Amino acid sequence: MFDLFRSRAKAVRYLLGALLGIVALSMVITMIPGFGAPSTDNQMIVAEVGKSEITAREVQALMQNLIRSRRVPPEMVQHYVPQLIDQMITERAVAYQAERMGFRVSDADVANAIRSMLPQLASANFDRSAYAAYLAQQGLTIEEFERNIRSNLMLLKLQNIALEGAIVTPAEVETEFHRKNDKVKVDYIAWEPKETRSEVTVSQADIEAYYNANRGQFMSPEKRSFHLLIADEARMGAAIEVSENDLRAAYSANLDRYRLPEKVKVRHILISTTGKSPEETAKLQAKAADILKQARGGADFAALAKQHSDDPGSKETGGEYEVVRGQMVPAFEQAAFSRNVKEIGELVKTEYGFHILQVLEKMPAKVKPFEEVKAELATERKRDAVYSTMQNNIDKARAELARAPQTAPQIAAKYNLIHTFVQNAAANSPIPEVGTSPELSATLAGLRQGEVSQVMQVAQNKLGVVAVTEVQASRPATLADIEGTIRETLINQKAGVLGQQRMQETMAKLKGMIGTGDLNAMAKAIGGTVKSTQPFTVEGAADGIGPATYLQEAFTKPVGSLVGPINIGAQVIVAKVAEKIVASPAELAAARDQLVISIKQRKAQERKELFEDGLLTQLIKEGKVKKNQETIKRLVTQYQG
Repeated sequence: MFDLFRSRAKAVRYLLGALLGIVALSMVITMIPGFGAPSTDNQMIVAEVGKSEITAREVQALMQNLIRSRRVPPEMVQHYVPQLIDQMITERAVAYQAERMGFRVSDADVANAIRSMLPQLASANFDRSAYAAYLAQQGLTIEEFERNIRSNLMLLKLQNIALEGAIVTPAEVETEFHRKNDKVKVDYIAWEPKETRSEVTVSQADIEAYYNANRGQFMSPEKRSFHLLIADEARMGAAIEVSENDLRAAYSANLDRYRLPEKVKVRHILISTTGKSPEETAKLQAKAADILKQARGGADFAALAKQHSDDPGSKETGGEYEVVRGQMVPAFEQAAFSRNVKEIGELVKTEYGFHILQVLEKMPAKVKPFEEVKAELATERKRDAVYSTMQNNIDKARAELARAPQTAPQIAAKYNLIHTFVQNAAANSPIPEVGTSPELSATLAGLRQGEVSQVMQVAQNKLGVVAVTEVQASRPATLADIEGTIRETLINQKAGVLGQQRMQETMAKLKGMIGTGDLNAMAKAIGGTVKSTQPFTVEGAADGIGPATYLQEAFTKPVGSLVGPINIGAQVIVAKVAEKIVASPAELAAARDQLVISIKQRKAQERKELFEDGLLTQLIKEGKVKKNQETIKRLVTQYQG
């Protein structure tokens, strides 16, 4: 995909778009409400923390960013909004407490944070006025943006103090080692109800009764009709030709790009001496000398490398590397470039150890010929030309569309654009030539009848602009509008009840037989067969069953014990502990450091949650944190599908 914002002004916008897309709560500032998103007052207060307010606008901005970046499925938005608000309040509360305690963040801290987030911001070519203008389009100033970063840094300072000093004992390490690495193997039977949808019926009376009982819940969503003009890369690129003279000129102007340095292809065997004593090093040198003797005597070099080499990056490929000057340590490089092809010289000593090295091929420096890079050059030049054409055509079309939206088809033909008229599209509806486009949906949400959008990226390699011709307000849905939806709902409900009924009957039957301990008899009773898993760990998965978390009891019960019956999704499982494999203590030493880190991380997270919960409770008690439940409820309601 080529860069749709390659010009300098648009590059700045794209760069800042990436920065503003960081989902770090306080730092997320993309303020574009979604198509069908809440139409509430953007300054409606969701919560207050000290003198700081969290507004509906901020929540909308963050949710839109999460939806657009596909971090939250659209169908889960209404469930995620309250959690998101709680998280925003918590982070704002911690930052507030840090300020009360005297913590401060300097301008240099803020500047360093921005540079570390996106180093391009420190570029001498960065246009601060374009930066400010872009933020202004989003309803935000540079000061507000940097205040958000300052607040986040203050939050981190206080959290670090609250979380430091976690101690891990040897007993905890050993317990965690066995918890993670001990394995069990189980025999099991699985029962799953047959498809029940075909067994249920829904009458017209059922549908009407459901509609009448729930009439107030059914709304036909707000819909828009609009002209959509699209600049498509493939369509415009098809008409563009790049002459060979242009390609040769581009080739000549960029010869350095096609220069290939001198290279040698080698293979080697490393006998590592890192961290070894002089006595151990002497023994390893003798070992390397013996391997060298075998290689010179005609032994398979690749096989020797796989058997003896301590270089994990090459041993499985027989020790092979392609080397250019300046890539390896000096002694290795000198030997690689000075030896003859096929020669196996003396041992090479480097800071890593002893190397047995053979040169396989020498490739002198050269310039790739024109014919070899011609296709690549043609693609690049064509792409540049396509981009310029797309950008110019869509910009001109947008200007004409703003003056005469009713002439959209003629404008599209004039500038080689795709035109489509979309009638009565609801939020997030698939659009012809585009599909589902969060960017297009977000833009449409803010347009009224007669308005024309700015140019936007509507799909991969497509730029677009829309002119809204009609906006239909949300209204109560008629039975005809939603009859099909109600039918599906009722079928699913009845099928689910029937499936649950059969599952409960099976669960009861299996529970009545658990005391017998006879897994084969239980399988026969429900028409199943006994299967076996491979050994698995508590953090692994059991074949045919799923995550081991469903079988936690198997790790604590003795061999021969039954576990279940367990309802896992649509299945009922009964398992029998067939074998327990205790992890070897010899493996503990190698895993110790990583175990200590993971235990510390878990303790830190637990302390973080306790700290935040305690702080939030105290600030609520002091009246420093206030939540507006009515506003939150309205936000959630308006995000419902």
